[in-house]
Amino acid sequence: MQRRSLLGLFTLTAGLVLLNTPARADDLYNTILSRKAIRVAVPTDYPPYGSVGTDMTPRGYDIDMATLIGKKLGVKVELIPVTAPNRIAYLQTNKADITISSLGKTAERAKVVDFSIAYAPFFDAVFGTKKVKATSFAELSGKTVSVTRGSTQDQELEQMAPGAIIKRFEDNNSTLSAFLAGQVQMFATGTTVAAALQKMNPSLDMELKVILANAPCYVAMPKGESTLLAKINMIIREARTDGTIDKFSQTWLGAPAGPLPD
Repeated sequence: MQRRSLLGLFTLTAGLVLLNTPARADDLYNTILSRKAIRVAVPTDYPPYGSVGTDMTPRGYDIDMATLIGKKLGVKVELIPVTAPNRIAYLQTNKADITISSLGKTAERAKVVDFSIAYAPFFDAVFGTKKVKATSFAELSGKTVSVTRGSTQDQELEQMAPGAIIKRFEDNNSTLSAFLAGQVQMFATGTTVAAALQKMNPSLDMELKVILANAPCYVAMPKGESTLLAKINMIIREARTDGTIDKFSQTWLGAPAGPLPD
């Protein structure tokens, strides 16, 4: 009897352990299909990759990419607005399934999320007024530069221009607004974002000062989701081949995407 009691206790304990064990990795793809919806974290403050139109509907390169992925997977797309500081955190806290938010790939980020192949081109640079001389990283020393906290531009500035006075903001609108309001002499962002800003403000005194990096955009997802990663890579690769990616780029960036890295 004692042996049977112990065996029963062991069986019960094992069952409880199984019930409390987190779902194994690589289940997200099937979860998305069962849910018939994919939750996509996207920017709404970073044109032309993501912004809100006059009808309050999200629009931009990243939104078109999210729509394409949903269509190819045969599921509804639920867009979740995020900012640069929280776009990875939304994956880690299961608030989103994937992030399509002009996200560059770095070694640090790759420790906590997996990346698809690149889906969009993106150049990082520092912009400022024509009155401020800054044509090299050395000449950024002592000058104020606004940047969005947690962005690739933030990391690049810290590494390449340690002498710059970096003013960090929580979202892209605040980063740009600081420059427009004269709170900083320069700002760091993508060249396409700067072009959109100039287009909206034709008389704006602004020019490119220093190129930081060519940092293409990637789709990010929780680590270990190999099936979902393979499906999204297949979708992006097909879109590169059939001209869809070039069409997105032409529409939102004014030029074809050209060759993109894996």
